[in-house]
Amino acid sequence: METITRRLIASLNSSIAEEIIIRGWISRLRSLARTTFIIVKDCSGEIQCVADSEALREISLKPDEPVEVRGKVRADSRARAGFEVEILAISLLNSVTHLLPFNSNADLADIGIDTILSYRPLSLRNHSVGDIFRIQAAILHYFRQFLRERHFTEIVTSKIVSGGTEGGTNVFEIKYFERSAYLAQSPQFYKEQAVAGLERVFETGHVYRAEPHASSRHLTEYYSLDIELGFIESPEEVIQLERELLNFIFERLNQEYSHILEKYRSKPLPLMLDIPIWEFAQCLEKLKHYFGRTDLIDDLDPEAERQLCQLAESETGISAVFVLGFPLTGRPFYTHPRGDRGASQSFDLLFEGIEITTGGQRLHKRSDLEQALHNRGIDPASFEHHLRMFEIGMPPHGGLAIGLERLTARILHLANVRQATLYPRDRYRISP
Repeated sequence: METITRRLIASLNSSIAEEIIIRGWISRLRSLARTTFIIVKDCSGEIQCVADSEALREISLKPDEPVEVRGKVRADSRARAGFEVEILAISLLNSVTHLLPFNSNADLADIGIDTILSYRPLSLRNHSVGDIFRIQAAILHYFRQFLRERHFTEIVTSKIVSGGTEGGTNVFEIKYFERSAYLAQSPQFYKEQAVAGLERVFETGHVYRAEPHASSRHLTEYYSLDIELGFIESPEEVIQLERELLNFIFERLNQEYSHILEKYRSKPLPLMLDIPIWEFAQCLEKLKHYFGRTDLIDDLDPEAERQLCQLAESETGISAVFVLGFPLTGRPFYTHPRGDRGASQSFDLLFEGIEITTGGQRLHKRSDLEQALHNRGIDPASFEHHLRMFEIGMPPHGGLAIGLERLTARILHLANVRQATLYPRDRYRISP
């Protein structure tokens, strides 16, 4: 007896007139007097299945229940795919046991985000939600592809550390046997050390910030795309790398995922090679001239980020700008100074109204790092394990970190970063 194996729905176009088995969820079903139409969806797509209504009289089926269908593929020009599956037998693999707050094919526009997050697996079956994470997966894929083609090595570092990476207090303390440890704010120290061995490295992984924000743009656990490279001369080299990286990612998203992007954006993703660089002091002057802002001193607030992107779009046609030269006092101690007027070789990338990247050139000499720590009232001895790595031939280096959820949210014009986070962690949510 011939064994029939399961087929993914996307492969059925090569199976006309064949008997097949598919497994998936019921997306929609409609029963007429003699015929029942069932739309079955799996990870690869969906297909219309047709059965005699009388043959299904003994089985109760509901949307979002998983089923196995044995059937024959037949051409039918009336079906959306140009073919459909004639059901020979169908079996229920599990039941939906209670009333669902929404169905996977429903319009989720009026469903609250807390409900969507509480039923995350169900919401992922909905194209409007599932597509967000298909785009996010593609961003990760293209990020890795671009860097690997340029001699970057992917590293994996610990997220349990003995102290705060940035010398601050916004860390999550955890019990670690007989002592305290912390969740990493950043892989910064590890990727700097990796530069001393591999020159060009990148990492993707979660980082943790114990900051009591309650906004649409902040998370306490987010996924960071980190890059570090050695033998640079200036932060402009890091900026140029990011221009090329984002341009690569955006071009491929436009080519391969336009059918998804057009649901979220009125225009394709822009070319990123000509994003301007504005000095921080220049930005303050622009904000004062165009918006009457005189309240900013050493950083930008969310409104200033939106205003600067608005100005950049009016001047260049792209709603993005690199802001370089933030005051050194507001940046981590390892940041390289820019000149002698208190500026730093640190930059942010603002994209469509929000900061998605922080980066810059780092100090690469132990003596300079020790002095920077002393200037902030920090005892260098607490960073000894890190500082001694700068005695073994650390080259001039720099890098950047991109927040994956923020980047995804901006690409798809999502109002809340939680929409681009599978299971968000913020000040109030730690489940599911």
